[in-house]
Amino acid sequence: MESSPPPPSDPSPTAPTPAPPGARAFALARRPGLWLVPGVLCGLVALLLSLLYMGGILNPSDNLTDLPIALVDEDRGAPPPGQRENLGKQITDAVAASEATAKTVEWRRLDRAAADDALASGKVFGALVVPPGFTASVTALTTAKATRRPVLTVLTNPGVGSLGSSFASQINQKAARQASLALGERLSAGATAPTARLLLADPVEVVTEPGHPIGGHSGLGLSAFYYTLLLVLSGFIGGNLVHTGVDTALGYADSEIGPWHTRHRTVPISRTQTFLLKALMTAGISVLTTSLVMVATVALLGMDAPHLPLLWVFSFCATLAVGLGVQAINAAFGGIGQLVSMFVFIALALPSSGATVPLEATPGFYRFLGAFEPMRQLSEGVRAILYFDARADAGLARAWISIGLGCVAALAFGFGMTHYYDRRGLRRLTPQPEA
Repeated sequence: MESSPPPPSDPSPTAPTPAPPGARAFALARRPGLWLVPGVLCGLVALLLSLLYMGGILNPSDNLTDLPIALVDEDRGAPPPGQRENLGKQITDAVAASEATAKTVEWRRLDRAAADDALASGKVFGALVVPPGFTASVTALTTAKATRRPVLTVLTNPGVGSLGSSFASQINQKAARQASLALGERLSAGATAPTARLLLADPVEVVTEPGHPIGGHSGLGLSAFYYTLLLVLSGFIGGNLVHTGVDTALGYADSEIGPWHTRHRTVPISRTQTFLLKALMTAGISVLTTSLVMVATVALLGMDAPHLPLLWVFSFCATLAVGLGVQAINAAFGGIGQLVSMFVFIALALPSSGATVPLEATPGFYRFLGAFEPMRQLSEGVRAILYFDARADAGLARAWISIGLGCVAALAFGFGMTHYYDRRGLRRLTPQPEA
């Protein structure tokens, strides 16, 4: 008996076709809403940073306004025959009345002692000095008594920054050269010998000297700016790290390092108490960062830094003021707080600090920002300690006042906003970890 063939087996279910690599990511990338917020924010940040940074440095010569320069007349000689004033008075009057520098320079007519004091406190960017006996030495050129060329002295002030000191030096050298040519035109008019006319055409020697020298390990006057930048970055980055670390440890933010993701159980705590905790931790960590900044810059790299105890105290207070400001802004604005604080302490502060390009050579908008932006005040304090013997009138007093006001304002703003949120019942989300 023949056996019947076995019944056909049921066809197996069709296996799903695997999605091509990246399909999910490309599908999500086609959603316009996913691009909107980061695209708008990144575009605005790029545009504003470009305008702020480049707008302050592209045309410093064209924007130069009221650069303070000392004008010193030490000539006490008798006027030349037929003239009412000696040559020192004539030269300084002509320089001060020059239309070429009427808007760009604020000439400060000082005696030598006052000019040296202004240079030593950073109140002037340089000085043009007519030395004693100038009239007599010029008059002697037309006689057999001449022993050397008359001299006009240009004093620089590298402590105010290399660019600002260079501006003042160029202006002073040009003014001295014009004075020499004007004198030469008068002197050579009475000379008959071609050789004498050639020598008298430009009779004055212009000598450039440092009016207030700084140390050789001062970055040509830029160490104050970069040291201030270190303090601001330490406060800014440290404040944001404390903010993120505390929120992660208390369970209000997730932690993700590489492929490892953790979420802690939420600790019940009010916004006000959280801000207090972050402020205390910012103060404690500022001690560490300040000490390490000084170890790196002074001990390891050899930066010229007198008044070390004062520099440490000032550095700690400056770092703390910035860190508290960051905490207050983050507490008030939440997720976009880091972006807001970046503009307050970095984006707006750097071009208005006046430490690389003097504010007198920037557009009016930056001079307005420099009146209250923290980096301007801090850089003047650091500069006073590093270059100007920690003189209060060199900007240190203003810096201390600004630090004090900044700390008070940060604490008042931070506690005010968090207390307001707590009273309104605007508590933070408290997601619990999964079982």
